[in-house]
Amino acid sequence: MRIPNLLGHDSPAEAVQQSASWLPLLARECHPDARIFLCSLFAPICLDRFISPCRSLCESVRESCAPIMSCYGYPWPEILRCDQYPADHLVCISSITNASVYTGARGVPQASCRDCELEEAFSPKETLESFCKSDFIVKLRLTRLKYSPVSLSQFSLAGKLEVLKRGTLSDGQIHSRIELWLERDATCVQNMTRQHPRGGTFLVTGTVQGERLVVNKAYAWQKRDRNLTAAVRKWKSHRCRN
Repeated sequence: MRIPNLLGHDSPAEAVQQSASWLPLLARECHPDARIFLCSLFAPICLDRFISPCRSLCESVRESCAPIMSCYGYPWPEILRCDQYPADHLVCISSITNASVYTGARGVPQASCRDCELEEAFSPKETLESFCKSDFIVKLRLTRLKYSPVSLSQFSLAGKLEVLKRGTLSDGQIHSRIELWLERDATCVQNMTRQHPRGGTFLVTGTVQGERLVVNKAYAWQKRDRNLTAAVRKWKSHRCRN
């Protein structure tokens, strides 16, 4: 990579540090070309001259990702102003996604300001129905690594996972993908631990999307929560309706 890069970082260490703040946005998969766009800025190819992202690539990523950023109070930064990048007919990095397929078949992602939050287990029956709709169910313990008000991901797994539902995945695959979720989906983890700043035990459920686990429900594991403990106890013999 060329140093300084296109964002003015003077060392690889500075580039790595500054790029970490973009990981939660990438985890939201707001645009399929968001990663190549950011990589072209943070780690430009080491050639005789800079190869910038094309203006259209910047505009496409901005259109999809800026609404997600605004959910958390962050505007599209001035340093990434799209009109500073070259037009597509010049030498630049263009989109690697087929635009017609992306906008036609899938549609441009819509902003969603809702991340996973701690749920309340209302009744064993309703909780079991939610379990049936999930691809995986895992009980895990999180522990805080260190306190830093500017850090997004501050927790690690403590102890062994208890896998209640694995679908087609092995326990090893679930463990490695839960670690990846913990690293990348910092916003979800932050919401889960807002009332548990030192960590704790949680029951999480969600779906499998390719190589990723997406957590969509989380419960704080407390023995006095009779609805949740009853649902977990009944789950061992429960049969889901097709």
